[in-house]
Amino acid sequence: MTKEAKHVLITGAAGQIGYALCPMVAGGRMLGLDQPIILHLLDIEPAKQALEGVKMELLDAAFPLLKGIITSVDADIACKDVDIAIMVGGFPRKAGMERKDVMTKNVTIYRDQASALGKHASKDVKVLVVANPANTNALILKEYAPGIAPENISCLTRLDHNRALAQVAERLGLHVVEVKNVIIWGNHSSTQYPDVNHGTAGGKPIREVVKDDAWLDGEFLTTVQQRGAAIIKARGLSSALSAASSACDHVRDWVLGTPSDGSWVSMGVVSDGSYGTPAGLVYSFPVTCADGKWKIVQGLAIDERSAEKMKATADELAEERDLAHECIAAANA
Repeated sequence: MTKEAKHVLITGAAGQIGYALCPMVAGGRMLGLDQPIILHLLDIEPAKQALEGVKMELLDAAFPLLKGIITSVDADIACKDVDIAIMVGGFPRKAGMERKDVMTKNVTIYRDQASALGKHASKDVKVLVVANPANTNALILKEYAPGIAPENISCLTRLDHNRALAQVAERLGLHVVEVKNVIIWGNHSSTQYPDVNHGTAGGKPIREVVKDDAWLDGEFLTTVQQRGAAIIKARGLSSALSAASSACDHVRDWVLGTPSDGSWVSMGVVSDGSYGTPAGLVYSFPVTCADGKWKIVQGLAIDERSAEKMKATADELAEERDLAHECIAAANA
């Protein structure tokens, strides 16, 4: 291996998603089998011992690509020189907590981590926010890390994208690689709009192959929108393996590029106003990637029903943004 090692930060590294994500990154699942990695693992003080346990297991796995491991409970130390930051750590909603309570916790976390990244990360660092509310956490990070280019900050909707692909593939009895160009519009929440109108299955339009608009406009949508809750109900724990895998997919395509066959993926990125979405929101769009940059797919025909759903999820994101700003103002008072 002649490549220089890439420094990859994983926050919340001792948690469930972090535990699933660390070996995937160390094994080359994210950046390729020829890319050496130095892992920077960050978590909070109460998880310090567990974090050391994760480091021990990574060492014991003897990953050929893993050139070093840095563990810390100090964001300034963990963020130093990182090329890619996967922001998994966040405050989960607990019983009896109001939405505003969770938002207050998370905007404070992401404001502080934005500062650390802005001061210490590589100037070209690519940031992926996984922790919920992912879109709004990414927005706060963008606002408090002005030294990081807005186009280098994104949030994870690839998990929803992959869920949509899988639902169509399972319905049709196809391999998932035969389903392409679904779209997740908007928020990583139950208002997201999983759109199959431009997608194909086995090379043919999805609607033409499925032949069941009632399913596509009903059960399919709600299954994708509520998949996370269904997994918690079935497993007793939130989606960890699939979230980690999707984070790898997101970064891999962002860094190494999407296929040049006209297919696209879904990423939460800073809106430029495309498709009538408010500029500045972190909104999920269909994108293609090349040379480490993403580009929103333009010119897709949007019917009236889709436009309404796309606006509804944008409205929710605007409400979240305003609530986040209120929380920060209160925290600063």
